[in-house]
Amino acid sequence: MSKWILWVFLTLLTGSPFLSLGLILILVMVADRFTWQVLPSPVRLLKRFQRAGELAGTILTNPHERRARHELADIRVEQRRYAEAVDILHPNLEAGDDDVDTLYLLGVAYLGAGDAQRGELLLDEAEKLDSGHKLGAIHLERGRFRLKRGDVAGAVEALERYCQARHGTVEGRYLLAKALSLSGKSAEAKQMRDLAWQEYVASPRFHRRRERKWAWRARPSRPLMYAAAVALVLGTLASVLPRFGMTPEPSYGGRYRHRHDVQGAPHNATGMEEYLGE
Repeated sequence: MSKWILWVFLTLLTGSPFLSLGLILILVMVADRFTWQVLPSPVRLLKRFQRAGELAGTILTNPHERRARHELADIRVEQRRYAEAVDILHPNLEAGDDDVDTLYLLGVAYLGAGDAQRGELLLDEAEKLDSGHKLGAIHLERGRFRLKRGDVAGAVEALERYCQARHGTVEGRYLLAKALSLSGKSAEAKQMRDLAWQEYVASPRFHRRRERKWAWRARPSRPLMYAAAVALVLGTLASVLPRFGMTPEPSYGGRYRHRHDVQGAPHNATGMEEYLGE
């Protein structure tokens, strides 16, 4: 709603709805960079896109370059192109790369691609090598994908283990609250959402930037309050704008004719000649 009011306001100023739409996109991105930082960085996205192209070229030239395959698969998982990540990284496993990083990344790719059996098996093997890999990331990904495919009990078990391994997590507590709510434990889910917000408030500034979107999901009234405030300000500006004379003035010709009407000047050519003759 607030963006629609902003679009109307800018259209009144610029006279072009398409230019106003472009300005809104720029304003939102710039404001997000200097305030909440919820949206992904366009610069980082561009660099990742360029890096993916370079890695794809390297693999095309040398298909046995395992490090390039691992890095490109990591980018594809981040982009949620899981099936492509499986195709890229699976040759590394066949070549003998059975370290925890490869097993974890390939397991997440399989889970995202819809092959839960292989994904869970690979994460089990990764957990045997290092149960605390990336501060419990194995449990987080297990819980996330179990929740997506409807395995609520399994999601609760995995996410509880993740929250125990990483005490300050807001994302883990929000996902756990969602799983508890689906399992019918509304009171425990509400308590977990409140705890997620408390963790967010007590976190350092750099940590809050990473966890902000999860904190807002845990307490959606906060972003709605911000949106309502912005909508109120823009609505006030839109209503006050005409009072300051920011409307099209009459043309020069209109003012010219009005002036001569006041002075009694004639309106036709014959009258003009008589008027000049005087």
